[in-house]
Amino acid sequence: MTPTKLDQANDLFEEKNIVGKIMINTSKITLKEHTSILKYLVRWTLFIVPTAIAIGSVVAFFLWLLTEAIHFRFHHPWLLFLLPLAGLLIYFIYQSVGKSSEKGNNLIMEQIHIEGGGVPKQMAPIILLTTVVTHLFGGSAGREGTAVQIGGSIAAMFGGWFKLKGVDMRMILTAGIAAGFGAVFGTPLAGAIFAMEVLTIGRIKYDALLPALIAAVVGDLTVSAWHVSHVHYHIDAVPQTVYFLSDYFHMDIVLLGKVILSSAAFGLASFLFAGMVQEVKSICLKLFKKNWMIPVSGGLMIIGLTFLIGKPDYLSLGVDAEYAGAVTIPSAFHTGGADTWSWLWKTIYTAVTLGTGFKGGEVTPLFYIGATLGNTLAVLLDAPVSLFAALGFIAVFAGSTNTPIACTFMGVELFGGQYALLFAVACFTAYFFSGHSGIYSAQRIAVPKIFGEYFSEESSLSEASKRRGYLHQKLKKYSSVFSKKE
Repeated sequence: MTPTKLDQANDLFEEKNIVGKIMINTSKITLKEHTSILKYLVRWTLFIVPTAIAIGSVVAFFLWLLTEAIHFRFHHPWLLFLLPLAGLLIYFIYQSVGKSSEKGNNLIMEQIHIEGGGVPKQMAPIILLTTVVTHLFGGSAGREGTAVQIGGSIAAMFGGWFKLKGVDMRMILTAGIAAGFGAVFGTPLAGAIFAMEVLTIGRIKYDALLPALIAAVVGDLTVSAWHVSHVHYHIDAVPQTVYFLSDYFHMDIVLLGKVILSSAAFGLASFLFAGMVQEVKSICLKLFKKNWMIPVSGGLMIIGLTFLIGKPDYLSLGVDAEYAGAVTIPSAFHTGGADTWSWLWKTIYTAVTLGTGFKGGEVTPLFYIGATLGNTLAVLLDAPVSLFAALGFIAVFAGSTNTPIACTFMGVELFGGQYALLFAVACFTAYFFSGHSGIYSAQRIAVPKIFGEYFSEESSLSEASKRRGYLHQKLKKYSSVFSKKE
């Protein structure tokens, strides 16, 4: 029996009715979903903007004060002789009012891992003061650690005011790291990615992506609003090299090979730096029964090294020149702007300074080490000096912090996007060659760099450092000797 036109019309009406109901239900679901997204955006924007403004303002004050302290020492070089006393002052500050803050960046990372908010409010003013003291008297340190601790401390304080707990507190702490990092270097995109990438090797959790990006951008804008500027770097034009394969490839394969070779050296320099800082700490703890003697000895070593070398180039940040012709980060971008072993001397200076209890960050010294090593390698490999200084600048940092993605974006933000591919090659290569080492012992290992028996058992850099290196084995031997004497 064939269906009548009336039956066909009824069937068509029912189909349209069903489709209409589905569309209505779908629109309701979509509307509900996007309403939730809008609420989330508004909520976190209201949380993050005032927090990031506060962080950016404190970082701006810190950068201004740090510059004033460094230039004051330039005009009063005798302040270097007071570095041991400055170390003693820093030691007693932390023993009296800052003991809970002494773990610094690692404390913030630990609190994020356990979804806690145990970052003390006094961390920000204490690290700001002690970092300025370190640089005022000539210690070789950076400023990133200070900015991150300022960001984490202020974020934890605002999180308490907003009554955030658990995952929400973890997210605002991550945003605090992003704000501090983006503000201190003027690299908001790298700051946002760094805050998420630095927590765990091999895994990025994107739940804090939006808060971190908002915080980094607002923090950077706040520093700019306070008229605090950053150093600008420039890569000179790289001439086109003609060789027998030029007609077959759209890029310079010979230059790429030189970049890969140099990047392996950058990774090894990262490994050396992280290991030396840790070993200096361990050796000093074994040698001195009174802990206050450690910063005093560190200050004396820095004075002795400066007299041995005969110039103050490796003191403090290494950004501004104390005299014409000094080796600095900007000078490393020019031919003849660094000595052959400048990178090694800065490694030693910074390892002694931070390893004996002085405060500051590691990142700006890592920039110095990378840029000067890049300068040296460019001469050896007949490569463009400014390009290789820039590659070393970001690659040694990438290897030391295990953040190759963030450092690639930092290269683009600082030097432009023309050499983005080479930035990525340098950062990723250095990341692998640095092994399971780094400047943050609280950094967890979710995915090992290489799957193998040697690496797979390590769950954090703290564990990895315990069974690494010749000096560590010697320290175990000395430790057993001391215990027998006792």
